[in-house]
Amino acid sequence: MRNRQYLALAAAVMVTVPGLSMATNGYFSHGYGTKSKGLAGGGSALPQDSLAAANNPAGMVWVGDRTDLGASLFAPYREYTADSGAFNVKGGNWGSDNNLFLIPSFGWNQMLDDNSSMGVSVYANGGMNTEYSNDSSGGIRGVYNDGTAGVDLKQLFVNLSYARKINERASYGASLILAAQAFEAKGLGSFAGLTHAVNTGSTATDLSDNGHDMSYGAGLKFGIQGEVANGLTLAGSFQTKTWMSKFDDYKDLFAENGDFDIPASATIGLAWNPVQNHTFTFDIQHIMYEGVDSVSNPMANLLAPGCPNGGGTDVESCLGGDNGAGFGWDNMTVYKLGYQWEPNNLWTVRLGYSHSKQPINADDVTFNIIAPAVIEEHYTVGLTRKIGQDQEISLAGMYAPRKSIDGTNPFSGGVQNVDIEMHQYEVEVSWSWLF
Repeated sequence: MRNRQYLALAAAVMVTVPGLSMATNGYFSHGYGTKSKGLAGGGSALPQDSLAAANNPAGMVWVGDRTDLGASLFAPYREYTADSGAFNVKGGNWGSDNNLFLIPSFGWNQMLDDNSSMGVSVYANGGMNTEYSNDSSGGIRGVYNDGTAGVDLKQLFVNLSYARKINERASYGASLILAAQAFEAKGLGSFAGLTHAVNTGSTATDLSDNGHDMSYGAGLKFGIQGEVANGLTLAGSFQTKTWMSKFDDYKDLFAENGDFDIPASATIGLAWNPVQNHTFTFDIQHIMYEGVDSVSNPMANLLAPGCPNGGGTDVESCLGGDNGAGFGWDNMTVYKLGYQWEPNNLWTVRLGYSHSKQPINADDVTFNIIAPAVIEEHYTVGLTRKIGQDQEISLAGMYAPRKSIDGTNPFSGGVQNVDIEMHQYEVEVSWSWLF
């Protein structure tokens, strides 16, 4: 019953917070929790708040009894540029609307005894959020000649964690992750002829413009951490794929009849404290987008020898089919470096930098106009100020510099060039109560 209540809370927050969006490492957030975000999303071996379970549940037993409540303002700027005169893609330079999003987070941790804890961490992913205007200049109505075009993906996670000390230097932990996601697509009607439904004699009623559809599911996360030498802590965690119910209202868009699971990920990290009050963190996160067909299958599946209306013979390669075309994303490996300094008992200062290779292939830029997750670098800063004996205020800022990728529209015979790009800003504040 309690699990259902937590999931209902997550769904309620998702519905009431407009435009929940964090497309920054693909559609994963660059970090979870204000302190981690100040370290470029690192710190899996340096747990500091009750959002630590999002990185590594083993860390929760070290943060004590506490509650953390945060909110961020996230500003992604997305645009595309295309040559004129090709089927399905409007030429010119166009920017997406909706450039400011409010993202909440919440954590609570309770020590059960000196050696074990339980906690709840609530956080968000998402961010294939775009909305390009219904401009009809040049005879093409919107990006794909079907009016206002874009997608909105929202994902909210409720992480129920248990952690236990192995000894005074090491711990392990596990989490049950309950997830809710909402999705909406607009302006994709021009692709109806390339759906599994149309190619098998039916109608593509579940492709586009059906409002928000909800999906629910669950996954698991496991972690361990330990001080292997004086001042040096190592950590590792693995999150399974989060198995989600299908988006029935978009079963003509996503592969496998509307399937949209959340990919597995793995993280290893270290925290090194060579001098008192100075700590360095380094994390490597691997996100397995290729394990989700609706995200990783290439657009090329729509053309010969794939979807029949694209010149092939395999109906399962059409949109919505078992091998249906997707966004063509590769796996991502993200490297995160952080530095934390505590100049006195009241203040903590953080700096961070992360780098990765964006997941989109040049051959798939046409579909990714509505999901231009091309960011590769993040620069971050953070502060924490203690207030009395039992409260803290933390701040984090992030800048992701402009990154673009270009390719050709496969429906243009190789003559239309398409360039997609994005840059981002984020500011987050949180309040913590240590009880």
